[in-house]
Amino acid sequence: QVQLVESGGGSVQAGGSLRFSCAASGWPVYNACMGWFRQAPRSEREGVASIYTGGSVTYYADSVKGRFTISQDNAKNTLYLQMNSLKPEDSATYYCAAAPVRSAICSRIHSGDFPYWGQGTQVTVSA
Repeated sequence: QVQLVESGGGSVQAGGSLRFSCAASGWPVYNACMGWFRQAPRSEREGVASIYTGGSVTYYADSVKGRFTISQDNAKNTLYLQMNSLKPEDSATYYCAAAPVRSAICSRIHSGDFPYWGQGTQVTVSA
């Protein structure tokens, strides 16, 4: 059974930083696509970043490029998202997700491609 458990959410002022972790069990982080998504109230879920762990190839939404960094630790079977220069519009519930797809699909950061999801962790960025 695949389980993804996020941690690291919280409240921060604009310009601050947060780091998310996603511990995976029953799912090998290596040679897979792992991603971070977010959903604000009354908004659709959007892709933030993904990584094809087979080659550590990363993909980012334009809105977070240069501010967020996705990474993996294969030994710990854990996915991370480092978020810097946070803005109020980054406020949302963030989800970790996993998909048994190749890099070309991983690059789309499309929620429909991901069958496995964590429970979500909330981020609030105040102005």
